[in-house]
Amino acid sequence: MIGRREFITLVGSAAAWPLAARAQQPAMPVIGYLHAGSPGPNAHNVAVFRQSLAEAGYVERRNVAIEYRWAEGQYVQLPAMAAELVHRQVAVILATPIPAALAAKAATATIPILFSVAGDPVKLGLVAGLARPGGNATGVNFFQAELGAKQLGLLRELVPAATRIGLLVNPTNANVEGVTKDVTAASTSGLQIDVVRASDTREIESAFATLVRNKADALVVAPDPFFYSRQVQLATLATRHALPAIYNVREYPQIGGLMSYGTSLTEVYRQLGDYTGRILKGAKAADLPVVQSIKFEFVINLPTARALGLEIPPTLLARADEVIE
Repeated sequence: MIGRREFITLVGSAAAWPLAARAQQPAMPVIGYLHAGSPGPNAHNVAVFRQSLAEAGYVERRNVAIEYRWAEGQYVQLPAMAAELVHRQVAVILATPIPAALAAKAATATIPILFSVAGDPVKLGLVAGLARPGGNATGVNFFQAELGAKQLGLLRELVPAATRIGLLVNPTNANVEGVTKDVTAASTSGLQIDVVRASDTREIESAFATLVRNKADALVVAPDPFFYSRQVQLATLATRHALPAIYNVREYPQIGGLMSYGTSLTEVYRQLGDYTGRILKGAKAADLPVVQSIKFEFVINLPTARALGLEIPPTLLARADEVIE
């Protein structure tokens, strides 16, 4: 038999066991998700990332938390958002695209950073090399900024009589110089490239007004997270002004844009989820080579072509990965 005092001591100790056990449980790791764009248009990409992360063994709100920060196209907010995630002491920062990646890299040299950028990460100063990143950052280099010449060629096949083609860029994006050089270098004799700039909704309206006033025959829309968040506005304006336009990802023709050529974002976010899982399991960013995307998609929206009075050449239709009927 035990005395009353010993009984009370045992009961008290038993009550404390769950508290002690909880105190010994490792804290749930937190992923900082830093994006230069908006959540709505990126919902599918986030879902792909979560699925890939789950396949790596990490399910949001079960054994991992995700802190989301969306700049909504206001890139000046990214440094403060990155600093906030660093202060939060997250386990890893996923930063996309270039403006977010640069902000994260400037904010920390110790927290692992996983980026997805449409530009050379070595030239951007994110890594020392593709095979051996060397620092606290690695990720996916998806080719978009370098595809302007290919997109221009597809537009010219569609509108062979074009003599004036617009190029819409965001002047606050670090890729603007590379995109502009790529497209202008691909222009042939007799073809003029009109570069128009926009970094907010009102400037997009003004850019289209300028293109119409200059009698542009077609339009290349540069890759940019703010433009991505304004997909409907861009597609609507292009159709309203009867301006054939090509974009960089399939999401544009899926909501009414004419056509797109570029990297599969689904593959990009799947890779980001895989790498995030590896980092959470102890892998070092310095040891994970930068992945270069190799899957490209050419998508055409036929109803939009008909609305613009265009007949898509059979050669283009045959090369398309998807034709939206």
